[in-house]
Amino acid sequence: MKTRITELLGIRYPIIQGGMQWVALSPLVAAVSNAGGLGVLTALTQPSPEDLRKEIQKTQALTSAPFAVNLTFLPAQNKPPYDEFIDVIIESGIRIVETAGNNPREYMDRLHQGGVKVIHKCTSVRHALSAQKIGVDAVSIDGFECAGHPGEDDVPGLVLIPAAVKVLDIPVVASGGIATGAGMAAALALGAEGVNMGTRFLATMEAPVHDDLKQALVNAKETDTQLVLRSLNNTSRALQSSVTQEVVDMERRAGGCQFEDLRHLVTGQRGKAALQSGNIDDAVIATGQCVGLIDDVPTCQELIDRMVRDCRAAFARGTGLFLS
Repeated sequence: MKTRITELLGIRYPIIQGGMQWVALSPLVAAVSNAGGLGVLTALTQPSPEDLRKEIQKTQALTSAPFAVNLTFLPAQNKPPYDEFIDVIIESGIRIVETAGNNPREYMDRLHQGGVKVIHKCTSVRHALSAQKIGVDAVSIDGFECAGHPGEDDVPGLVLIPAAVKVLDIPVVASGGIATGAGMAAALALGAEGVNMGTRFLATMEAPVHDDLKQALVNAKETDTQLVLRSLNNTSRALQSSVTQEVVDMERRAGGCQFEDLRHLVTGQRGKAALQSGNIDDAVIATGQCVGLIDDVPTCQELIDRMVRDCRAAFARGTGLFLS
């Protein structure tokens, strides 16, 4: 397949693995890249820049194909050492970075001077336009269906993707709600030039999470996710569980609640532990609505091969609908 995304990133297929916290480690990343997609390591999963260097080296030992590093810029009093992470990325020869969270403006010159292509993840057209203005090379546009943070506008991909494509000059990657080749074909038909998948790659053989969690994703329906932290304007979509219900119940109580009231329920360390234990009722586990489309736990190679095959079949099926 050939799009501006495959050309920009040097990959065979326009399929990008989401930079999932605690999950996007070398075994999964290398497997995605070896299968022709783009694997993405998550920098903030690593305790320090030097640990990121080691994880990059592990990945490079497993694949000679391109892979990226995700840098999520968080609002924090004690922010992570982003400059040092960027030093490691450039020194390690990484040429693709996915940015997310806050605007990456202050880091753009350094990344580009280091020969790095930047894909910025956005949840709205206005943010995508701002990202284009500061010089990112592509945007990944997250629809309301996505896992994790969908923003506060609640616009699904069927509207958000073509709305972004209409006003942007740089390539658009569709993210949120995509788990099949037919979904990929739909995104491309809407004007996207690639797709980004997190939840679907979570349910693969190489994903470093407990098998019970993978089976929970297979068993889940499209209605089995829940939005939390809505009252704090920090909406997140997660697999429905006793913990997500407790969060929602606290948000709905008279007088509302503050983040400090919920911190013990939504902490990242609690999520990390649940990924390893497989107990979905122990934490908030980011999951997209596409979980209802997941029926098995394939290898990354099997998944990507099937997606490409089914994408082509979907386009052929659509063409067959037109009368000559």
